[in-house]
Amino acid sequence: MKSAIITIGDEILIGQVTDTNAVWISQHLNSIGVQVGEMITVSDEAGHITSTLDRYMGRYDLLIMTGGLGPTTDDITKQTLAAYFNSKMVTHAEIHERITTYFKERGRSMIESNLKQADVPEVCKVLMNNHGSAPGMWFEKEGTILISLPGVPYEMKGLMEDHVLPELVSRNKVPHVVHRTIMTQGVPESYLAAMLSEWESTLPACVKLAYLPRPGIVRLRLSVVDKCAKDSEQILDVIISKLLDIIPEHIFGYDDVSLEQSLGELLRERGLTLASAESCTGGNIARMITSVPGSSSYYSGSVIAYENRIKTAVLGVEPFLIEEKGAVCRDVVEQMARGVREAFGTNTAISTSGIAGPEGGSDEKPVGTTWICVQHGEESFAKLYRFGGSRERIIDQASHTALQLLRHLLLKNL
Repeated sequence: MKSAIITIGDEILIGQVTDTNAVWISQHLNSIGVQVGEMITVSDEAGHITSTLDRYMGRYDLLIMTGGLGPTTDDITKQTLAAYFNSKMVTHAEIHERITTYFKERGRSMIESNLKQADVPEVCKVLMNNHGSAPGMWFEKEGTILISLPGVPYEMKGLMEDHVLPELVSRNKVPHVVHRTIMTQGVPESYLAAMLSEWESTLPACVKLAYLPRPGIVRLRLSVVDKCAKDSEQILDVIISKLLDIIPEHIFGYDDVSLEQSLGELLRERGLTLASAESCTGGNIARMITSVPGSSSYYSGSVIAYENRIKTAVLGVEPFLIEEKGAVCRDVVEQMARGVREAFGTNTAISTSGIAGPEGGSDEKPVGTTWICVQHGEESFAKLYRFGGSRERIIDQASHTALQLLRHLLLKNL
């Protein structure tokens, strides 16, 4: 089954809102073997919506459309679809009752536009929304299924999980596809591809490999298609085993686990605690670590020592080191890590000091120069890095590298 995803909304076209719905839908369609051929964004204009449908109806087996189902005047998807399918609008009794009950139970007054949510094209199959007031709609024409869903992400996801995905699976014999994702850090995509070229050349024909880079991370996605479905798990186990022999130090997890989750699990398993002292990363490491639920069981806190005075007064860095060598040097990050461990009473520590740019660099220490130190017990390891790119990218690379460096210290990979 081949599909396309259509997103409706001027707010996306002008860059005010990021379209996360299409990505989520694509991932879940792919998980049941439905191939996504295109993602299209159109404006909140009836003519644009209609011309898009003219172009794609009959071309794809499935179209999933999101947006434009709200109660305001700029939400025109339902009316446009009714006209496209030559259908009149009717009031759906169950939806009408749900909306009335919702407002009554909350003691809120209801206006006419709220009740308009119960109006749907007569020819559609209504998908009841248990997560909001706007129903989903299922149409079929010219061999194409068209599904219209709300643009609110949690409502869209609820309708997909409650109705759309189960119905698609029951209606169609979809090919069996198995995915495994290997998470790597520390090697850019092009270098990683060169390192893995021989391994990649030995992959079976039924296995597809995709390199999926994002700042600081490269994901390797292995996909096994239908013809190898019976042995897919065994095939992937063998392939990943060989991969571990080639780049063991760069793999930190599987199936989209984050680096901060991976480090957190390691700290929790070993009963260790962590504190961080950040200069150039400005608290980004702390943000990443605390984004993991339950991180308070192993993460004590952070000192953002952005100003040199804080490095000396709070973390105990000797002033003469900064005067003689500058804040971006091995001795400074080592003392920062030691100082934050003593301040918070933790077993482990991470510290960073660098030049994130775009200003502040020199011939000796250009923008991107970063020292990172990690400590555990009596063990201390510091390393100089030269990161590139924008300020945001340098901060991101430094943060990911610092977390991975502590993992390596704990796993004795240094």
